[in-house]
Order: sequence, then structure tokens, then C-alpha cells
Amino acid sequence: MGKTIRQLSEELKLSKQAINQRINSINGFRSKHTYKVKNHLEIDYQGVKLLANFDKQKRQERQPNRQAENDKDKNIDHILLKQLDVKDQQIENLQQALDQQQKLQIATVSENHRLKEHVRKLSGLLDSSSATQQQQSNDKDDTLSNSINAIHDNAENDKQDQSHIVDEKKKRIHKNKVNKSWWHFW
Repeated sequence: MGKTIRQLSEELKLSKQAINQRINSINGFRSKHTYKVKNHLEIDYQGVKLLANFDKQKRQERQPNRQAENDKDKNIDHILLKQLDVKDQQIENLQQALDQQQKLQIATVSENHRLKEHVRKLSGLLDSSSATQQQQSNDKDDTLSNSINAIHDNAENDKQDQSHIVDEKKKRIHKNKVNKSWWHFW
């Protein structure tokens, strides 16, 4: 003897829709556990037991699924933790490389500053050295120009002396010419 959906819903304290949902969710339930009596559908004794224990059965079905999901979640968590450890290590390596780069940059800047100071000092020495060399060069130029001037003066004096001698010779020649002119003989 079976029970109708209405009787079963009153007994299990569920709505008729909830009973219908349970019937539809179990594969082959209608063909195995239901039959039609006049205008209504009746469920046999085994079907009533299945529907009454539906919650327990669902929980038992869900538990292996939950266990599998939990195992899967744990596995995913483990993988994610490993990935996080790898990423932390990579970040640490990058941080060390960045620190090293910054230290190298600071060392380079200080070395550049030191070299600039050294160049300034050398430039100052070079300026004073070039001023001394310029003075010495000027002194040499003065000495050379004095020597050249003296030589030039000597040459000019020699020229004047020679021109004076030449002038005197011209005068003598001219004097001799004058004396030897034909009209002097008269």
C-alpha cells in the first residue's frame, strides 16, 4: 500500500512542490516507485522510504563530494602557498638586486664627485703652471725681440754706415768727375 503526495507531504512536513522536486531529482524514481490509482499518483513503500531518507542520502552523497572538494581545496591551497613562497623569494632577490644597484649608484656618484674635485685641482695647477709658462714664454719673447731688435739695429747701423760710405764714394767720384770734366781744362 502506497501513499499519495499529499499524505507524504503532511507526514514529512514538506510542501507538495518539495516532494515533487525530490521525486524528480532521483533518477528513475517515477518508473520504479510510483503508480496511478484513479486520478492521483501513489508512491510505494520503498519510494516513501527513499523520500523520507532523502536528506540523509543527499548528505551522504554530498559528504564524499565535500571531502573531494576539501581535498581539492587543500591541494590548491598547497600549490598557492608554494607559488607564494616562490614569489616571496623572487621579490627578495629583486629587493637585494635593487639595494645593490642603489649602493653601486651611490658609489658611482661619489667617485664622479671625487674625480671632478681632482680635475678642478689639476685644472688650478694647470692654470698656474700655464700662467708661469706664459710668463716664461713672454720673457723669452721679450728676450728674442730684444735680440732681434739689437740685430736689426746693428743691421740698420751697418746699413747706415754702408750708405754713408757709399755716399762718400759717390761724392768723391762726383768730385773727380767734376775735375775731369772737359770745361775745366779751359
